[in-house]
Amino acid sequence: MGYRYATERADHSALASGQVLRSAPGFPGFPVRLASELLQRALAHVYEAPVRLWDPCCGSGYLATVLGLLHRDALSHVRVSDVAADAVDLARRNLALLTASGLAEREAELRRSARDFGRVEFVERAEVAAGLAAGLAAAGGDLPHESAVADVFSLREPVDSDLVVTDVPYGELTRWSGGVPEEDPVGGLLTSLGRVLPGHAVVVVTARTRRVDLPEGVRALERVKVGNRSAALVRARDVRQG
Repeated sequence: MGYRYATERADHSALASGQVLRSAPGFPGFPVRLASELLQRALAHVYEAPVRLWDPCCGSGYLATVLGLLHRDALSHVRVSDVAADAVDLARRNLALLTASGLAEREAELRRSARDFGRVEFVERAEVAAGLAAGLAAAGGDLPHESAVADVFSLREPVDSDLVVTDVPYGELTRWSGGVPEEDPVGGLLTSLGRVLPGHAVVVVTARTRRVDLPEGVRALERVKVGNRSAALVRARDVRQG
């Protein structure tokens, strides 16, 4: 696939998992350039911007936080949810980095670690946090956000989001849990999202697979394939009709 929007190979090392954003074993990151490309492709199908972003399989919250820091000017709100309470707790701490106070607290924490352990890499990471804070301020300041423990397959109440971007479990570091349909987890996820999202919303589902399979009768707005990851973009109302 040729990149249509994220055409330059920018240095995204400041957003690496474990640098300023928090990480933990069993919570993989996501390629930053691909995340940016997918968000921008999805925005081309959204009627108005800024948009409300939601990741319903958020894990550590890495993907949503990266998108918030990269594209603050295109987003008005970020929501994350996951069936695992420990994942949501970590995601909440990462989403705090979408605010000036959260980044300042993280910078101070890294500087304390530099003093306590005498390691220069913590000083460097603290400087990165300061740089992210400056970039966030320039792009619009604090980004409102929320997090919740929720099983994506059991959703019933409406969710006011315009755009979903989520990287689904792929069986190595991450696995499905909750009320998972045995035969077609992705189809079950899309059906549930179609039930609670506004009809205009765009859903981006990515997975480590050759192709993201969609329910019968559902046509993708776009398909993307980069390396060992594939993505499908669909309209919420099309999932309801599929």
